[in-house]
Amino acid sequence: MAGQLKQRIKRAVISAGLEVSFGLSRLGISKAARGRGVVFTLHHVRPAETAEFQPNRHLDVTPEFLDSAITALKRDGYRFIRLDDMPAALAEPEPAQPFAVFTLDDGFRDNAVHALPVFERHGVPFTIFVCKGLSERSHSMWWETAAALIAKQKRLTLCLPACRIDMDCGTVGAKQAAFDAVVGAVFAGDEAKAVAHLDAAAQAAGINPHALVAETVMDHGELEALVRHPLVSYGAHTVSHRGLGALSDTEILAELNDSADYVASITGMRPVTFAYPYGDARSASPRTAGYAQWAGFKLAVTTRPGTLTEALLDAPQLLPRISLNGLYQKPRYVQALASGIPSRLKKG
Repeated sequence: MAGQLKQRIKRAVISAGLEVSFGLSRLGISKAARGRGVVFTLHHVRPAETAEFQPNRHLDVTPEFLDSAITALKRDGYRFIRLDDMPAALAEPEPAQPFAVFTLDDGFRDNAVHALPVFERHGVPFTIFVCKGLSERSHSMWWETAAALIAKQKRLTLCLPACRIDMDCGTVGAKQAAFDAVVGAVFAGDEAKAVAHLDAAAQAAGINPHALVAETVMDHGELEALVRHPLVSYGAHTVSHRGLGALSDTEILAELNDSADYVASITGMRPVTFAYPYGDARSASPRTAGYAQWAGFKLAVTTRPGTLTEALLDAPQLLPRISLNGLYQKPRYVQALASGIPSRLKKG
């Protein structure tokens, strides 16, 4: 119960901050925070699910929300450009219209089924960041594996390299606490070993982690068919979706180059854009940015929130993105985020 209360309080505080930011943006306060434009991050775009336990719900937005978000940005005067065209847009003399860029991580099938029709309706280009290991089914999505395993259990007993977890899972709140414990354990040690242990536990419980990937992620053929669409671009997103910061130099370069080669096998051209797994300090740092540049990526995006200014052209391998969070699906929240005020308040 305490964990659920804490979550409710956190969401209420974030919602209040977004409401205040929206109000300030409507008053024209802190116009400089908007910068020249914004890059948005999405993952799943699909109809809302009804299950009570959805620990990854923040990664889901509905097609209706995406449509209303684009409509709201249009009303605010935004133009929509490709990620590849962002450096040119930043280098222009400051135009009257700010720009917005849409990106989607991991290559989920719903990007084609549910997101594409929305983008088509508005004529909005978008970039999908492809993770080779997911597309080829050689790697699993541990966060989905953990959710499926915990949903099935009344008690979770799990041995991971960082620690042993033995927790009640009899209620939704208890399941969320167990999921949070798994997240902490995965990132506390060797991520690949933790994922292997988690996958083995799921298999023992009758859950196929790779089948979970196949159910939701596009394979090579699906990606190849979609890339013919004039609004679609692809970028690279590693092979294993591991945090790059904990990897050796050789491993980082392999993740970058192998994922770029995979995208090239689909499009016929080596990609110039890259998204760091998780997008925070686990992957995105001056060290990994240097390797991204070395691997030929002209632009690499994080999930560090912020709007875009000309100054970012000096560090194009550590660009900010603003996540559209499935827990806060209101068009005015998108307008608030695009204003740059929440990012400024957070830094302050």
